[in-house]
Amino acid sequence: MDMSSAQAQRALRNALGAFPTGVTVITARDPQGQSLVGLTVNSFTSVSLEPPLVLWSISNRSASISHFSKGSEHAIHVLSSDQEALAMQFATPKADKFAGVAYQLTQDFGAPCIEGCAALFECVTESVIPAGDHQMILARVLRYETEPVTPLLFARGAFAAAVPAPLVPLVPAKVCSTT
Repeated sequence: MDMSSAQAQRALRNALGAFPTGVTVITARDPQGQSLVGLTVNSFTSVSLEPPLVLWSISNRSASISHFSKGSEHAIHVLSSDQEALAMQFATPKADKFAGVAYQLTQDFGAPCIEGCAALFECVTESVIPAGDHQMILARVLRYETEPVTPLLFARGAFAAAVPAPLVPLVPAKVCSTT
């Protein structure tokens, strides 16, 4: 199929949408620590347990792309099924995406951490890999935590909730090895 036409690109997007994904919000602080940035991303995946690495992608056209360069800290929030409005808030261009959002800033980590998510990963960018009209962000997980809530999904252009499975016991926050 010729992927140069808008119709072919829409067809590919529809086909890719048949694969359900989780929904994340990724947050960071600008390099000067003056402003907060955040965006909704569904391209998140695990890469490695040793070392602990994850991957996500960001559009080359994103105004936030410079905040995720090598060495920058960012937080990846796996949203819960009751956070659909939060996903939409961070997916929409606006001046203050954090308005009304409960989050924490700490002295030892540079990115804002949103409360009430299914999982939170505090990360540092290991590398930025050009990939077509996006950049892939390979990130090392520094710390993580999980909550026993149902995650939010996205498939075929709509939000959905995962069918609840028996939850494993709550895992307290872990500090990952940085070697």
